[in-house]
Amino acid sequence: MLSRDEILQEFRDAEALLEGHFVLSSGLHSPAYIQCARVLMDAARAARLCAVVKQKIDAAGYGDFDMVASPAMGGVVVGYEMGRQFNRPSVFFERVDGTLALRRGFEIPSGAKCLMMEDIVTTGLSSRECIEAIRNEGGEPVAASCLIDRSAGKAELGVPLIALVEMEVPAFAENEIPPELAAIAAEKPGSRGLR
Repeated sequence: MLSRDEILQEFRDAEALLEGHFVLSSGLHSPAYIQCARVLMDAARAARLCAVVKQKIDAAGYGDFDMVASPAMGGVVVGYEMGRQFNRPSVFFERVDGTLALRRGFEIPSGAKCLMMEDIVTTGLSSRECIEAIRNEGGEPVAASCLIDRSAGKAELGVPLIALVEMEVPAFAENEIPPELAAIAAEKPGSRGLR
């Protein structure tokens, strides 16, 4: 199993750990941004990192599930890779009129045990939405997993969360941004910001 330092080095090598002033998808502001898409663009690196997540899920006793379900966009690649690692099908939810929904002919059989897989958990909002969507489709979420838990274990998802790495990365509401961060122009990274 890779050590924490080796895992973080994988992110550094992929230029996926960014510093500056970022507006996260949650609307919070942070001096750090983790661009998981950069890590996942290398299939061998994605396989190495997800193999560690698989070991952690198995060790925690949550490896007995029927399928993987993820929220798009960030969870698509990592959800697929976890499905491959466990040899289980993988589906993803897309936002339709503000709500996560299955499209593309995807379905979750009634009673199917699901692992919810996400790239990054900060507040847990999109993870909770995906877990609720799994239930609405008739599935049973047994656990959640992610590459990076920015909440350092504080996000409440209603199911156990297994992370590749937990990190305490500060995030601030718009009216609580410290002066040294406010002095830096904010960037909105992710699918609609940084290239």
